Amino acid sequence: MLTKRFVNMCAAAAVTGASMLVAVSAQAHGPADAPAGGEKIKLVQQQVLKEAPGKEIQVITVDYLPGQVSTPHVHPGTVIAYVLEGAVVSQLEGGKEVTYRAGEAWYEPPEVPHLVSRNASRTKPAKLLVYLVTGEGEPVLRPLSRK
Repeated sequence: MLTKRFVNMCAAAAVTGASMLVAVSAQAHGPADAPAGGEKIKLVQQQVLKEAPGKEIQVITVDYLPGQVSTPHVHPGTVIAYVLEGAVVSQLEGGKEVTYRAGEAWYEPPEVPHLVSRNASRTKPAKLLVYLVTGEGEPVLRPLSRK
């Protein structure tokens, strides 16, 4: 269950970060706005959490073109994703595919493989606002190795 303090902290980070768009760090994704499977990822805010030593929050937006699919991956930290526009299909290892529409959100525990993440529409774009709590300097995601 999310604590009210965490939710308020995430909301404050989003509001603060909206006026401070910067490129995603090279450590996380390479050059500014580099695709991690084709989708456009932008870092909105990155902040060390003083109340949780060694942890930071990253707020990103993810833009999917119509029909776009992400590379399967894991996130090293906790994720809360919120659909700003369109619809996104998501599936974590051990779960079923779920379609989330604008105004809906979901939670991803750390290190659980994110097997499916794609735009549900072949004709309209989709956009996510994602909050990640990670260790300081950790990337937003790591692609799953293909065996």
